Amino acid sequence: MAKVPVFISFDYDHDSALKVLLAGQAKHQDSPFEIVDHSIKDPSADWKDKARTRIRRSAQVIVICGEYTDTATGVNVEIRIANEEKRPYFLLWGQSDKSAKRPTAAKTNDKIYEWTWDNLKSLIGGAR
Repeated sequence: MAKVPVFISFDYDHDSALKVLLAGQAKHQDSPFEIVDHSIKDPSADWKDKARTRIRRSAQVIVICGEYTDTATGVNVEIRIANEEKRPYFLLWGQSDKSAKRPTAAKTNDKIYEWTWDNLKSLIGGAR
């Protein structure tokens, strides 16, 4: 079974460790997804174009939500790009013992899902 290529969107300033954890899960033998790319911490003028190119290579976008995701400009831009490129995304609660803020670009009815292995596999499979 081919793995689903995903782009990880996350708050680079606060949630980089969570991106590393998710990338580790992608390496599991029974993982239904592989990481094709992730958020960019790049102040260049063309970072949005680079993000668009990376998102286009993916089939889905996983948005890791942490305590400051609502103010993470890059995450919000990446969600808008995912919508423009018709790439489905879902919101993943970064740490169960901390709050998770909804990105402002997310739809108001987007649920923030608990980050468990079973949930992650179901979400990648389209259960949302």
